Amino acid sequence: MVDPGWPRIPNNWQFGQVASVSVDNQDHVWALQRPGTLSAEEKGRAAPPLLEFDAAGTFVQAWGGPGEGYQWPNSEHGVYVDPKGFVWIGGNGENDHQILKFTKAGKFVMQIGRAGQSKGNADTQNLNQPADTFVHAPTNELFVADGYGNRRVIVFDADTGRFKRMWGAFGNVPSDAAPNPALPDAEERGAPQFVQPVHAARVSKDGLVYVSDRAGKRVQVFTLEGKYVSQVFIGRECKAPDCGNGSTAASTAFSTDPQERFLYVGNRSQAKVMIFERRTLQLLDSFGQWGSAPGDFGTLHHMGSDSKGNLYVTEVTPLKPENRRIQKFLLQPRR
Repeated sequence: MVDPGWPRIPNNWQFGQVASVSVDNQDHVWALQRPGTLSAEEKGRAAPPLLEFDAAGTFVQAWGGPGEGYQWPNSEHGVYVDPKGFVWIGGNGENDHQILKFTKAGKFVMQIGRAGQSKGNADTQNLNQPADTFVHAPTNELFVADGYGNRRVIVFDADTGRFKRMWGAFGNVPSDAAPNPALPDAEERGAPQFVQPVHAARVSKDGLVYVSDRAGKRVQVFTLEGKYVSQVFIGRECKAPDCGNGSTAASTAFSTDPQERFLYVGNRSQAKVMIFERRTLQLLDSFGQWGSAPGDFGTLHHMGSDSKGNLYVTEVTPLKPENRRIQKFLLQPRR
């Protein structure tokens, strides 16, 4: 069930495309939006790029944008608030080859990579339009879904930014060679490399890495070291232009029970959230449809979950201005 009154946006601010969401350990919700996607008439009321709300939807603070000592992305894409309270931000714009780390108050801490410096999938110092980040607390490692320009998962030390390891689809060495676009449908296992973008990465409590290969129409599962475990296809029958742009597996989130029993997958082109048994990857249910009414989706993009099991979903490339939003879906007991 969607909460149509959530959140309450102050100051008559206007959202652009809402690219990403993260829920911190206080159940505060952080929404990253793109002021640059607003029209000239709307930009006078543009909200700052990053906004924090409490669980009830009350505004807490906002910040973000270019500043001294760091390179703000040209197109905001991913936000993640880690267990220590640091805020990680990446972008998918031209020359966005960096990840930024801030305090919750917006004080700059660290930058990994430099704008415009990527040398491809073998580069261990720079990203290439990184889509998403996640910090695995037990190992203090930053996992990056990299991204729109590369096709890999890359791991850094979350304190120092030191490179640790990386891998591609099936645990293969990531390659700059373009995969055959027919492979995801023509081969039973799908393409041997991720099909750009590698859109999200999340780590479960039992140490499994879930990678959203959006245009590959699948979620692949790995160990922390990058050993391939399994995969599930998401809307493999979905083909452009009859089914959006044909890319599906946009983002994942976990249920917040101790075993994280359920895996939620945001299906971009089929405009729904799919619910899987996480261990078996068996599809159980789904909800959503194309549209602009509360509970509908106009280009579903990213998701997060809070400690109560509620789900937060963002939208980009809107059908209507009403789709430039983040929606809160309240957990309903299964019957």
